[in-house]
Amino acid sequence: MATLLYRLGRFAFRRRHFTALFWVALLALAGVGAAGAPVAGNTSFSIPGTEAQKAFDVLEERFPGASADGATARVVFKAPAGEKMTDAGNKAIVRDTVEELSDGSEVARVTDPYQGGGVSRDGTVAYASVSYQVSGMELEESSRDSLEDAAEGARDAGLTVEIGGDALQAVPETGATEIIGIGVAAVVLVITFGSLVAAGLPLLTALIGVGIGVAGITALASTLELGSTTSILATMIGLAVGIDYALFIVSRYRAELAEGREREDAAGRAVGTAGSAVVFAGLTVVIALVGLSVVNIPMLTKMGIAAAVTVAIAVLIALTMVPALLGYAGRRVRAAGEKGKRRGREAREDEEKGNGTAKEKARRPNMGTRWARFVVRRPVAVLLLGVVGLGAAAIPASSLELGLPDDGSQPTSTTQRRAYDLLSEGFGPGFNGPLVVVVDAKNSDDPDAVFRQTGDDIKALDDVVSVSPAAPNKAGDTATITVVPDSKPSSVATEDLVHDIRDAGTGVKADTGADVLVTGATAMNIDVSQKLNDALVPYLTLVVGLAFLLLIVVFRSILVPLKAALGFLLSVMAALGAVVAVFQWGWLSGLMGVEETGPVMSMMPIFMVGVVFGLAMDYEVFLVTRMREAYVHGEKPDEAVVTGFRHGARVVSAAAVIMMAVFAGFIGSSESMVKMIGFGLAIAVFFDAFVVRMAIVPAVLALLGKKAWWLPKWLDRALPNVDVEGEGLRAEGDAAAGEKGGSPDDRDLARV
Repeated sequence: MATLLYRLGRFAFRRRHFTALFWVALLALAGVGAAGAPVAGNTSFSIPGTEAQKAFDVLEERFPGASADGATARVVFKAPAGEKMTDAGNKAIVRDTVEELSDGSEVARVTDPYQGGGVSRDGTVAYASVSYQVSGMELEESSRDSLEDAAEGARDAGLTVEIGGDALQAVPETGATEIIGIGVAAVVLVITFGSLVAAGLPLLTALIGVGIGVAGITALASTLELGSTTSILATMIGLAVGIDYALFIVSRYRAELAEGREREDAAGRAVGTAGSAVVFAGLTVVIALVGLSVVNIPMLTKMGIAAAVTVAIAVLIALTMVPALLGYAGRRVRAAGEKGKRRGREAREDEEKGNGTAKEKARRPNMGTRWARFVVRRPVAVLLLGVVGLGAAAIPASSLELGLPDDGSQPTSTTQRRAYDLLSEGFGPGFNGPLVVVVDAKNSDDPDAVFRQTGDDIKALDDVVSVSPAAPNKAGDTATITVVPDSKPSSVATEDLVHDIRDAGTGVKADTGADVLVTGATAMNIDVSQKLNDALVPYLTLVVGLAFLLLIVVFRSILVPLKAALGFLLSVMAALGAVVAVFQWGWLSGLMGVEETGPVMSMMPIFMVGVVFGLAMDYEVFLVTRMREAYVHGEKPDEAVVTGFRHGARVVSAAAVIMMAVFAGFIGSSESMVKMIGFGLAIAVFFDAFVVRMAIVPAVLALLGKKAWWLPKWLDRALPNVDVEGEGLRAEGDAAAGEKGGSPDDRDLARV
């Protein structure tokens, strides 16, 4: 592989005009497609295989025209102090508002509080439900404006009015911190390379790659029903890996120049060596993201695949466009250590003048070398400190509570949250999460009797405030029953009630043959959490197993990939502990902009396992392949560890800081899910890069010695030789160097 990538790198360097034009044309094509694409349509959250989804499908079939997947809004009214919503003046205001709401072109129906039981017992709070014919993402702005105008009119008349529901759902905003994250990345790159041109290359190529990926997602959003968070996730991961992959290749290019190679040959060698690591690191990220399809949640699958495609584009751009731009940059990208060489010349001049201090300073090893030597001398102490520290950070994860965000998790400054609180005040906390029980009595002899029996059985359960009369469809074979729990939607008591209703439905089915299904947003959230929990172990086994096999091929070792996997588990558990501490316990919540603490998003653990594993393997591959390269070339195990850190620690540290800055930039998002993902990934990269890869990995390798690189002979013969170390480049590179910067022959180009 190294030889093939070497030729590809030289080809891209020589044919830089063609290569750059190809990627720019692809970006323009994707941009045109995005500009002309229709607005994304229905992005309903379907969960195949769950009871809540099955009930939803029955509603779609048996209640045609009911717009079961349409947007909803609850307009909540509160009377001024000392007044009631049943007062004549307040009733007139509400009825005028209901009439105004009914005029909307997309409105399916509006319930009058005074006819549908929408007034609280103390008479201080009332609500009107508005159902729309289209989903929240498809709702026109004019409909949202009409909803808010109607509420504003009631406010002007003296009532307190707030709006809940998904009708006001908006595309999440990421905020200015995303730009700050990119700015931090630029500063780190300038410090790392000491050159604006060299620093600009990774940023430019990453932005082009993300631009192609996000534009493609936008162009296909309507066709593939991609949600708004899909492009945000692709941006988040695409920027991080795109900058990192380009950073490693540019860094290796400068190192090759420092060894005296011609620029074209240096570009080929950079792609052949660091590019091999980029390919395998990218493969681990793609495996982790595509593996999210195992969970069988369409939204999560689409997010994972879209992000994986963006990562694949980042890999291809790093292998082709980076060497092409290096060709354009020419001498503006200097060899690594040129400043050090100048300092060395100054030191020799000072030595001639009798100044020995400057000479000692010039010969001083870099920080990566000094750190690696320290770890090699004290591996047990470093290993214990790293493991204990991550274990302490992981302790909060034992209190992990999972759930999906609703209006109760919104900031108190939003009208959705204020409407949620008013409904809890007037009707009880469970009113915000009603359960919809679907009774399918199509195979029953007496559907009406089944409906009554089901309602009576539910009334006898604990934690039930009210049970509405059964509302049958026109055919009379299916009915819905609305159940209001006594507890809030995200509570354990409400989850228990859902299971109790389903248990009671089993008895109804045994007696009458009718199916009793529980759905609604609350039941759907419970089913999603359960589905994600059930899928975590199979997903972890699949992703880690495939990546383990891949790393065996890369490192030709059993213990190194095993150590990589165990280190990942430590870092991901510590990151989950940090997420629980901030978003569930409220530690540093003000600093992170978390206005409301609560359960951690249900998909967070499985999502972090997938993404963090892929990103963690990036640093493992980049750092340890350099150690493997040194070991294969004859260095002792301890020396190889030091060599790997001498060449890779600075670049890996810079890459980790950049990735953390990019992820942390999304903490400013208005969407709680994006905010949580941004924080979780940023802290996970910190733990994995600076604790696991920089401390635990060299300590373990120092303790294992030669055993770290052990591989059974039969397995060594069976595995393909991918040549990540670039052994095959020696003869190829010597021949190229003999050409004094000339081009490879036509046969080499043909083979590419």
